[in-house]
Amino acid sequence: MIRNFYPFFLIGKESGCAVTRIKVDASWESNLNAAYGWVTYDAISTQLYSNASKIKAENVAQAEAIGIRGVLQWGLDQGINHLHVQSDCLQELVRHGMKSIPKIFVKPDIISPGTSSLSLEHFPSVSLAKLRAMRLEDRSQELEKLANGAKEWGMLLVYDHGIPASLLDDVKGVVKDFFALSIEEKRKSVGTYASIDNMGYGRSYVKSENQIFEWVDRMTMMAAPKCSTDGLDVWPRNPSNFREIMEQYAEEARNVGDQILEGLEEALSLEKHRFLRYFDRETSEIKVRINYYPPCPNPNSTLGLNSHSDPSALSVLIEMENSGGLQVMHKDENVWQTVPWPTDGVLVIVGDLLEIMSNGRVISGLHRAITQPDLERLSVALFYNPASTTEIEPVEKDETSDVEYKKVMVGDYVKHYFKVSPAHGKQTTLSFAKAVV
Repeated sequence: MIRNFYPFFLIGKESGCAVTRIKVDASWESNLNAAYGWVTYDAISTQLYSNASKIKAENVAQAEAIGIRGVLQWGLDQGINHLHVQSDCLQELVRHGMKSIPKIFVKPDIISPGTSSLSLEHFPSVSLAKLRAMRLEDRSQELEKLANGAKEWGMLLVYDHGIPASLLDDVKGVVKDFFALSIEEKRKSVGTYASIDNMGYGRSYVKSENQIFEWVDRMTMMAAPKCSTDGLDVWPRNPSNFREIMEQYAEEARNVGDQILEGLEEALSLEKHRFLRYFDRETSEIKVRINYYPPCPNPNSTLGLNSHSDPSALSVLIEMENSGGLQVMHKDENVWQTVPWPTDGVLVIVGDLLEIMSNGRVISGLHRAITQPDLERLSVALFYNPASTTEIEPVEKDETSDVEYKKVMVGDYVKHYFKVSPAHGKQTTLSFAKAVV
């Protein structure tokens, strides 16, 4: 008798998951005290299948850790250096009564170096309406707030952004509707591509045997250029208007990003279009990532997203009703601060590419997502980048920055970022673009 549904699947070097699947045999279920798993049918899954009955573990969580790491090592022994193992769906595992988190999610020192909460009045914010104002006094005050937020925190809340409230409601609606589907309906609705920028629905791919998993399910697709996803099954067909709504939102968010970039050019006393010139409307890229954070039985033992900066120029983030999960670190303080979340604002985060373009005059925001015991949380992040073939050049260095960057190709930097992040931290990722002095 099968008592729990505890799925995970295995993806090989390049080909992704095969359609045919095999069920782990009943002897594994009895040995592990309630396990029910699916693996993709290929040479690697055959090895996992043959090892299944040999695994002895006290519970399913421990069994998953043994199984995944054992297969990873087997893959490395066979010369498969890019073996990906993904949990089928963390949301589904939690739905079926997970009482404690698997060891592969456990991350030490989450509380260190300390945490606190910020109030809205103490968190940087800007009004786009005032940035567009004709009165010099209004503009000057807002430009100063914009510059300070980008220099000190690498992020700020944006009000009066011009995105219709009805469209934001529609975005939240289609996202909630998708994650309310059963796992079977989700699979019918959208594909998964671990080897193509981790596109589609599922979990982030595993890079190493000792990697600690993040407590999140994700869905990723490219909203611009629109041809980016031709031939890929990455847009959910259920809800049927998902793509239409998300592409509308992406264009509205692009307008917000462009206005922030223009404002920063002015606030930093740079020539007009010094940043915007890299963002061709036809070729610039907008990647959508939707994060689902299920309730976590041990929130002090894992993270929804590890500490990181974004490999974008700007990121635009909205959350659903439940907030309190995003934390940021001020550039001069070794304390994680919980970001306050208003109902009428969007969060704009400075990414690594803009730090490079500004030659360190603004900083990419260091942030992470924590888990919560009784609440699920959903967020939608849009990552706004120049085309991957664009070479970006830093502005002239000034006395406000203690670093100096060099020209880099956007695609080269992003590739480097995903190779080393998040294990090696922000400074290691940005070292790729630092000038030798």
